[in-house]
Amino acid sequence: MDKNTKSAFIAIVGRPSAGKSTFVNAVCQGKVAIVSPVPQTTRNAIRGIVTKNNTQLVFIDTPGLHDSEKKLNQKLKEIALQQLADSDFILYIIDAIREPGKEEAFIVKQILPCCKKVIVAINKIDHQKANVGRAQSFIAEYLHEVPIYEISALEMKGTDELINYLIENAPTGPLYYPEDVYTDQEPVFRIAEIVREKIFRNLKEEIPHAVFVEYEQHHFQRDGTLVYSGNIVVERESQKGIVIGSGGKMIQQIREESEKELSIIFPYPVKLSLQVRVEPNWKKNDKILSRLMQ
Repeated sequence: MDKNTKSAFIAIVGRPSAGKSTFVNAVCQGKVAIVSPVPQTTRNAIRGIVTKNNTQLVFIDTPGLHDSEKKLNQKLKEIALQQLADSDFILYIIDAIREPGKEEAFIVKQILPCCKKVIVAINKIDHQKANVGRAQSFIAEYLHEVPIYEISALEMKGTDELINYLIENAPTGPLYYPEDVYTDQEPVFRIAEIVREKIFRNLKEEIPHAVFVEYEQHHFQRDGTLVYSGNIVVERESQKGIVIGSGGKMIQQIREESEKELSIIFPYPVKLSLQVRVEPNWKKNDKILSRLMQ
C-alpha cells in the first residue's frame, strides 16, 4: 500500500427522493445511479467513485431509509443499515424543500449511534421552496457538532467544499479502484438499471414499484455491439399490457430511450431485446428479493 494515498467509504442516507442519487451522479461526473421522481428507486447499494489528490472516495448510494413493515422495504432498510456500519463516513442528505417529519426522525435515530462520522448536506438550496433555516433547526435539535454543508446536487453548488472536506479527513488507505473508474457496476447491471429508470419515467403513475428487470443473457456481435436480452417483470397481467402498450409502442419507447442513453454510457453500441412476463407477488418472494438486492 502506498503510504501517501488515502481512501474512504461514504454511506449516503436520507429519506426517499432527497437527492442522493443525483448527488452521486454529480460528484462522480457520470451516470452511476438511476434517478426518477418515484421514491425507493434505488434498491441496491450503488457505488460511485471519486479519485482526486491521491485520495479515493467511494460513495455508497443506499436505498432511502424509512420505517415500513413491507417485505421489500424491510430488505431495503437492511441494505442501508449494513452500509452505515461498514462506512468511514455517513453523509446524511436532508431535503430543504420538505418539512422534517417522522421519516427524518427515523433516519436520525438510525445514525445517532454513529454520530461522530456523520456529515450533513442540506440539499436543493437552489429551489424556490427551499427552507434552509428549517433544516438547520432540525439538525441542531438532534445532531450536535456535525459538519453541515448547504448544497444543490443538481446545480453542483457547494459540492466541491464537501468533497474537499472528505479528502482532507479520509484515512490513510489504498486506492481500491483504477483512478479513471467512476463506478464498479457490471455492464449488465447498469443496463437493467437504465431500463428500469425509463420504465419509471414513462409509467410512474401506473406501476411505480411493481417492476424489476431480469437479466437473461448477453453477447457481443462481430461489430462490437453488445446485445442484451432480459425480462421486464411485473405482478399482474394488466401491468403487462401497460408496459407493452398499444401495438407495442410503450415497450418500444422504453427500449429506444434506454439504447440512446446506453450509447453515451458505454464505448460500444447496445441493443436490447426485452420481453414482459408476470411474476405474481414478487415483492413478497424472499428468493427474488435476495437475488435483486445484494
